[in-house]
Amino acid sequence: MKPIKTIIMGAAGRDFHNFNVVYRNNDKYEVVAFTATQIPDIEGRMYPSVLSGPLYPEGIPIFDENNLDDLIKKHNIEEVVFSYSDISHETVMHKASRIIATGAHFKLLGGYQTMIKSTKPVISVCAVRTGCGKSQTTRKVAEILKEAGKKVAAIRHPMPYGDLTKQGVQRFASIDDLKKHDCTIEEMEEYEPHIMQGTIVFAGADYEAIVREAEKEADIILWDGGNNDMPFYKPDLSIVVTDPHRPGHELTYYPGETNLLMADVVVINKVDTADPAGIETVRTNIEMVNPSAVIIEGDSPITVDNPGMISGKRVLVVEDGPTLTHGGMKIGAGTVAAEKFGASEMVDPRPYLTGKLIDTFEQYPNIGTLLPAMGYGSEQVKDLEDTINKTDCDLVIIGTPIDLRRIVNISHPNVRVTYELQERGNPNIKDVLKENKMI
Repeated sequence: MKPIKTIIMGAAGRDFHNFNVVYRNNDKYEVVAFTATQIPDIEGRMYPSVLSGPLYPEGIPIFDENNLDDLIKKHNIEEVVFSYSDISHETVMHKASRIIATGAHFKLLGGYQTMIKSTKPVISVCAVRTGCGKSQTTRKVAEILKEAGKKVAAIRHPMPYGDLTKQGVQRFASIDDLKKHDCTIEEMEEYEPHIMQGTIVFAGADYEAIVREAEKEADIILWDGGNNDMPFYKPDLSIVVTDPHRPGHELTYYPGETNLLMADVVVINKVDTADPAGIETVRTNIEMVNPSAVIIEGDSPITVDNPGMISGKRVLVVEDGPTLTHGGMKIGAGTVAAEKFGASEMVDPRPYLTGKLIDTFEQYPNIGTLLPAMGYGSEQVKDLEDTINKTDCDLVIIGTPIDLRRIVNISHPNVRVTYELQERGNPNIKDVLKENKMI
């Protein structure tokens, strides 16, 4: 039989993983192309031969998702595999309808069939939406494990936006490693907090090879998820973070609902800043679809390096990029700081946008008066710097997970906001780790 001609829809992450574990050495299929979306400027590359394997000696081209219909017709594609995350159920089905109308099959791969088994215990930290608070939850788990004497390696969900031939397996143990691997702002936001905590981080594109390297250095593997994607490794303990600022989204986004259904532990985060009705909605939905899950309530209290500077000022608030874009959030750590410490106004950055940030606001028009820290390449970083410095404000509030001042020269006075997970009462994460014999 001829191999089934296939396209994998992705965003430089889950798509490559699904290919590696299901299609790379499977001669029943011919993967003709990947398509790319969500992330700027990741199409037009090749998935290189060093990663694609002997069935694909020339690699596999990556096209913009907007070309999908033409690609299906041109190559007589039989199956299209949906392989990215943080998409509403309705949008997923719109994409399915579009593909089915061309005559091709629309396919979603099963969770466990794409999870690699590690030789070490795995704790996964995932979420129901981008921006729920996975990062501070993961850091909390790492802190408890290390206090108990465990050697921990964090493996981060992929963000291979650069030269894929160099990004098969990456190891980050120092700030210098971020420069060595030419990381984007988005990558640094995820890796740097772990590094500062003393946790080694692994990432890249080939997650079978990655985990085998991590196993050499760790007693426990900590999967640090991206967006609301499922874990790439079979977890021995699954922790999933929810956000009561977006009540109901835990049941209406793919694959966040899948994560919720598979969770052993569900964290309701941001209780300190959320509406009580939203908290109750999230709790009710958890208990309805996964009644056996342990529920932990948590806060994400903020710390500002100089809070007195905020009072009475007209502030530009810079927040984590993906949280504001495909995450759809209207509030972040910087926003909380502006409100808590009495800013007189949050300045609208839109009149001052430069370069690719104009495109970002056109694609995500509901961002509003916040500025997403977009930095997927040097051009975007320069556009971000120019936009910040052109904005007519008294003060810049930096709400990004990394210290943006290390990457961008900010001419305005500025303060930085940080945040960590703080659990409320019992059970807490330490209780759960003990119960599951992780410590």
